[in-house]
Amino acid sequence: MQLNEQAYINGILAGNITILSKAITLVESALPKHQELAAKVLAMCLPYTGNAIRVGITGVPGVGKSSFIEKFGLPLINQHQKKVAVLAIDPSSKSTHGSILGDKTRMEQLAINANAFIRPTPSSNALGGVALKTRETILLCEAAGFDVILVETVGVGQSETAVSNMVDFFLLLMLAGAGDELQGIKRGIMEMADALVVTKADGDNLIKAKAAASEYKMAMHLLPPQEWGWIRETTICSALKNQGMDEVWQIVQKFLTHAKLKEQFNQKRKKQVGFWFDEKVHAQFMMILLQDPKVQQAYQKFKLLAENNQANLHQSVTDFLNSILNKD
Repeated sequence: MQLNEQAYINGILAGNITILSKAITLVESALPKHQELAAKVLAMCLPYTGNAIRVGITGVPGVGKSSFIEKFGLPLINQHQKKVAVLAIDPSSKSTHGSILGDKTRMEQLAINANAFIRPTPSSNALGGVALKTRETILLCEAAGFDVILVETVGVGQSETAVSNMVDFFLLLMLAGAGDELQGIKRGIMEMADALVVTKADGDNLIKAKAAASEYKMAMHLLPPQEWGWIRETTICSALKNQGMDEVWQIVQKFLTHAKLKEQFNQKRKKQVGFWFDEKVHAQFMMILLQDPKVQQAYQKFKLLAENNQANLHQSVTDFLNSILNKD
């Protein structure tokens, strides 16, 4: 049976995980009637949002993001009395568009903790390495009383940096001994990162991890500092040995204190809302346009011309826009 908006709100504010999960599913739905209800639920949740610490976590495939998150999240719950929500964005299956990794199976201890909530979500090939409705999911989790929201992204890629526009702190995880330490990482990702952590710093890999951390630290210091003076930090950790996690949390806390002292914390969140407003307008505008059969036909026509190299990309886009705007 479909819940009404008040039932959703009552359940979310009470911290009911089942209703929170249903609300997230509602937000993710593309059905117009679900979107209408989701908008009402989000509007009613808004006064109860904004109090959590939002941390984005990204890194190259194989860096151990899920292992790191579990060993990072458990002390937040057990030692710092935080409620932790993990929004794990999995690569999408090309055929089913479903999640193909399943983070709950890789965070066994966190998954059964009463003060943790893990939501694996298929990326559905969304730009930015994050699911289309991740930001709305963050707000729902905050309204449900979670103190720390960890957003695990698909992995470092060309459009991965969209995550930095929905979190307070952006953490980049890197491996040691995977070839040229600086070759496999894009400068843009490093510039957006607030800190870098070399993972798997244990056993025979410890010396390599320390050396890699030194290289990354020098590279990070070559980048211009953030406008408000934050110097990006670098450290090492081991999920296997459960070491270095408290140091990472201390860096997060130091960053947040610095950001609030410089009056950048709220300013950053305001800018992020503006960014997602623009993104939402663009997405909604395109969706509305393509509901018109004539526009859809023109869209497919000019896209096909571009794909078959019968017209250059710029010209195809211009011709498409001119056709729907009735320009000669």
